[in-house]
Amino acid sequence: MKASDSLTVRGKVIRNRITMAPTVKFDYAGPDGKATQKHIDHYRERAEHGCGLICVEATAVSPDGRFWTNHMGLWDDDQIEGHSKIAKACHDNGAVVIVQINHTGITSNPELGPAIGPSSVPTRDPNVMSKEMNTFEIHKMQENFVNAAIRAKKAGYDGVQLHGCHSYLINQFISKKTNLRTDEYGGSIENRARFGAEIIKAIRRECGEDFIISIRTPGIEPDVATAIEIAEEYVKAGVDMLQVSTGIEWEDDTLKEEGEPYNLIVKLGVKFHEHFKGRVPVSCVNSLYEPSVIRYLLENDLVDLVDLGRPILADPAIVEAVLEDKPF
Repeated sequence: MKASDSLTVRGKVIRNRITMAPTVKFDYAGPDGKATQKHIDHYRERAEHGCGLICVEATAVSPDGRFWTNHMGLWDDDQIEGHSKIAKACHDNGAVVIVQINHTGITSNPELGPAIGPSSVPTRDPNVMSKEMNTFEIHKMQENFVNAAIRAKKAGYDGVQLHGCHSYLINQFISKKTNLRTDEYGGSIENRARFGAEIIKAIRRECGEDFIISIRTPGIEPDVATAIEIAEEYVKAGVDMLQVSTGIEWEDDTLKEEGEPYNLIVKLGVKFHEHFKGRVPVSCVNSLYEPSVIRYLLENDLVDLVDLGRPILADPAIVEAVLEDKPF
């Protein structure tokens, strides 16, 4: 496989194997959560440089689930217009574009709302416990995710990515450290994955067969085998793409450096690709600064896509450097 090879997902042709990871621009949005011209220009520039798929930054599904007041949202119809301009800017420059939707859960900013999650556990302030969500609140939160996806479709996005890692709400449901429940949303792997899986199924029902549903999921929670079983539940629910990163727990002693030209977080994506190969496209991420390493991952069929965060923020010309073997 070459970095320049296309990939078709839900009828959308991704022109190459380079994707842009969702990274929040904290000084771009205001308290209304609306996209600004800074957002539009930022994503347009990455599309202009040839990025195949752009994942717009973590976007809150409710105002209490933001990192801070300068965090974009899709909890209100008034926010659709700004997102539509981001989508158009990316499409006009040849990129497929999805938006990541998120709720911070027990890591919520206390000035914006209560810390809520699957169970009552210590929050960022160890002296403050989170509020355990009841079944009604769980279903209401799932509706918030689905409604955000519907707004994303109205804005012209090709799909959404659920933020299921990095210790946020969906991740909190799958981790035994934060999910102590004994009902249908806790205990077994299937039950702990149920919160995210039900969101995936509902988005598919509401947004249709041509809408991409991706999830950013931990590659280790607490070990790789368990993380893969969690991802299997998402795939069963109908997710189209897996973007592998980190979560809350890291207790797999078998995951070791073995001379690869990439780090252990990237290696998680490689392991997921080995498992899901031919079924669901898998991307890796983290500290991939060298075009030669990105090409190595793709040319050796170690992943389906390579997700770039800091490198593409620092210089979007890294895309051409990878695709055209240019100096960088």
